[in-house]
Amino acid sequence: MTVRRVLLLAHTGRPEAREVATAFVAALTEHEIIVRLLADEAKDLGLSPGETGPMIETTESETDASRDCELTLVIGGDGSILRAAEVTYASGTPVLGVNLGHVGFLAEAEPEQVEATIAAIVDGLYTVEDRLTLDVRVIRDGELVTSTFAVNEASVEKASRERMLEVVVEVDGRPLSRWGCDGVVCATPTGSTAYNFSAGGPIVWPQVEALCLVPLSAHALFARPMVVAPDSMIAIEVIARTDGAGVLWCDGRRTVDLPPGARIEVRRGQHPVRLARLHQAPFTDRLVAKFGLPVEGWRGERRVQRSSGGDPT
Repeated sequence: MTVRRVLLLAHTGRPEAREVATAFVAALTEHEIIVRLLADEAKDLGLSPGETGPMIETTESETDASRDCELTLVIGGDGSILRAAEVTYASGTPVLGVNLGHVGFLAEAEPEQVEATIAAIVDGLYTVEDRLTLDVRVIRDGELVTSTFAVNEASVEKASRERMLEVVVEVDGRPLSRWGCDGVVCATPTGSTAYNFSAGGPIVWPQVEALCLVPLSAHALFARPMVVAPDSMIAIEVIARTDGAGVLWCDGRRTVDLPPGARIEVRRGQHPVRLARLHQAPFTDRLVAKFGLPVEGWRGERRVQRSSGGDPT
């Protein structure tokens, strides 16, 4: 008999998240699916090690928490899902989010859909969608300082509010422009609805493979958002004689200090993030629902009915 195992991650600081997580644990274990929890979160849910049955596992380590799991179930907002992407990055375990946040673009289900989500997991009625990620390297004096990844975006920003960041941006080994700015955002299509969107960048459909490049408050004649090829390499060099240093943010979660002279290279990631999907609705519908876009007066459905001979009313 095949052993089924799901990693559950929850924003246990919120009562609603604890309630939803407890419901998932009870239902999945009842269907003989082992649920693995981080030890601290298990304690928050009242599932202390030694008091759990054989269908509940706990682990102290985030690095291999998703090992041997068919799915990682996340109870929280987009921040919790980005955290899950970190936990599952090496293993490639699909991530399924239940939204308890505000917008929840990365989530696939809402709290009122718990029963339907449980049924889909039990019956294996979900698909897995690979999303492009970013590999990010910081180089100083020709030496690698650090390397990391991003699901949504990597942003180079000024470290102090009163100073401007001086950068030269390069694409595919050729200089593009020099900017005095607040920073530069490099985003994936998945992240195009996050910081990239707030910074005035374009929304890119998830099926499109591309990288977004958006300057932040640049003092320059040419400082427009750009979309480059998925295999392009974007480099941002912090001018060595600039007065202020910068900081690299990846997904708003991981930071690296950038001294003058630092070079940040952004490429398509070697490993995609894998998102589990319960629905096949068009991305347009997700945009309308998440942003509350006005669509009153749309007559597309009626035109389709007329063309197919249906009742036009």
